[in-house]
Amino acid sequence: MEEKPGFQTYYAVIFVSTLKDKHDKSYYHMSEQMVAQAKKQPGFLGFDSARSEIGITVSYWKSLNAIKDWKTQTQHQIAQQLGKEKWYAHYHIRIAKVEREYHFNSL
Repeated sequence: MEEKPGFQTYYAVIFVSTLKDKHDKSYYHMSEQMVAQAKKQPGFLGFDSARSEIGITVSYWKSLNAIKDWKTQTQHQIAQQLGKEKWYAHYHIRIAKVEREYHFNSL
């Protein structure tokens, strides 16, 4: 493993959720819209996501202010409200400061 050169600390928003109905296509459509919107948001660095029985999405941000701005973005607030009313049985959000990262590539 190798530490990334020129590394700058950043923040991770860890979103863990369970859906009421994992076959509801409107959830996945909104999810795609939120990814597209987040990519336009100042301070957004990227994300990783996986879903089976639970979903885990980790989004990466330059600062806590960038996270706050994303939380209050109008379309994101609409998605949050729909999530509470319609899609999520449960969710949990954690925010962490990333102080170091490593990567491995066997190729």
